[in-house]
Amino acid sequence: MAGLSAVPAAESEAESEAEIKVRATRVGWAEAEGHLRTRRALNLLMIGVFGLCTVAAVVSLMFILGWVALQGMPALNVDFFTRLPGPPDDPHTGFANGIVGTLVLVGIAGAISVPVGIGAGIYLSEFGGSRFNTIIRFATDVLSGVPSITIGVFVYTWLVRPTRTFSALAGGTALALIMLPLIIRSTEEMLRLVPRSIREAALALGAPVWRTILSYTLPAALPGVITGILLAMARAAGETAPLLFTALGNNQWSFSLTEPMAALPLQVYFGAQSAYEIQKQQAWGGALVLVALVLITSISSRLVVRRIYGYGRPN
Repeated sequence: MAGLSAVPAAESEAESEAEIKVRATRVGWAEAEGHLRTRRALNLLMIGVFGLCTVAAVVSLMFILGWVALQGMPALNVDFFTRLPGPPDDPHTGFANGIVGTLVLVGIAGAISVPVGIGAGIYLSEFGGSRFNTIIRFATDVLSGVPSITIGVFVYTWLVRPTRTFSALAGGTALALIMLPLIIRSTEEMLRLVPRSIREAALALGAPVWRTILSYTLPAALPGVITGILLAMARAAGETAPLLFTALGNNQWSFSLTEPMAALPLQVYFGAQSAYEIQKQQAWGGALVLVALVLITSISSRLVVRRIYGYGRPN
């Protein structure tokens, strides 16, 4: 009888342990479902926050572009693109020399900063010791945070004062210093995104390191590099402070790199301060032309890159 009574007791203990396990499993599943619902709710909340931020950024951008277009369109006519600045009360004047001067200054800045920036970005990504690279990156970050007016004063001290003249070359040098850190860091980051297998494959086929970089690694990162260059040019094209100390401005045609040169940001700056409504209207027109130049350059470069390298095409 004692043995028979022990069997049900063992069975009841086994059943109780099984019930405990089932109950614990159910509690675990309930907790997991609760955590899952919380994660889904938090995920939806963050997606909503990010969506609102995106909408706010796009709406702000569209509002700025729309307002600049609304204010600047009345000033855009044939005279604006073909004539020089004149008397402040003359409606038949334009910013022709400023448009050409901006293109020249940005061209000078690009000729200086693009080769140096791409070369430095390649070195930081592919060569160099870790400590030296850290120093270069730190210096680049510091340079990118230097106010543009400080760069203008620096170039004024080292180029304008020794030559005793304001010049387009000094203005282009100041803009090049503004563009340089953006080009360096964007080139470095885009090259780091290129898979290492591409480098290894080229090296395995017998290509030297320099040929691997120029023929395989850099073309693979070219769309991102071009985007960084365009962002740098867009920033440089709208700078006014450094040009006040270097290029100074000019109301006449000037194509000499050793003489003062007009620029759209300078003309917009002086026109916005004018007491004449005609010059204020032309300043809005100059701002609209600056935005249009950046937009056209960006779209054209992307189309060219897509056509040559197939970037952005569906597979």
